[in-house]
Amino acid sequence: MSEQILEKLIKKVSKLPGLGPRSSRRVILHLLKDKEKLFLPLIQDMNDVADKIKNCIECGNLDETDICSICRNTSRNKNVVCVVETVADLWAMERSNVYTGQYHILGGVLSAIDGVNPDQLNINSLENKLKSKDFTEVIIAISATLDGQTTAHYLADRLSKLNVKVTRLAHGMPVGGELDFLDDGTIAQALKARNEL
Repeated sequence: MSEQILEKLIKKVSKLPGLGPRSSRRVILHLLKDKEKLFLPLIQDMNDVADKIKNCIECGNLDETDICSICRNTSRNKNVVCVVETVADLWAMERSNVYTGQYHILGGVLSAIDGVNPDQLNINSLENKLKSKDFTEVIIAISATLDGQTTAHYLADRLSKLNVKVTRLAHGMPVGGELDFLDDGTIAQALKARNEL
């Protein structure tokens, strides 16, 4: 009986990103070594997150309130909005400590293969946001994949009708990157986006 319960939990955990059946088994067995200190507090934290965390009604970020701490922050630039695919991308931008504007989470990218069309992304709410507030620039910060590029071009075309400058993050050589390890597309993009020293 307990083996069935454990296998059911291991199968569920193995569906999480970055975890397979073997990794999941190790995680679960580690947690069960000390239920009181590891497993039960984790269950409580997961319940708290499930009960209290919600999406911000302004940008889509995760927080305990309807409007997240970023959107509530009055010192942030209210004239620039950065469009990202996911909450993880928003958090990555925040870790840079460089961007100080607003955000808008699309919820993914357009994908013919996966059947994701514009109606399934938060594009209408982005347009409404841009029409209702005094934004001067939209920064498209979407991954450099084929679907990401398609989405960026679609957004640029759709937003061109509004009175707002549309820009995108530069693509090319990463800091600390070596030419020998870069793919051809990255090198080509780095050449196109080169600057004068």
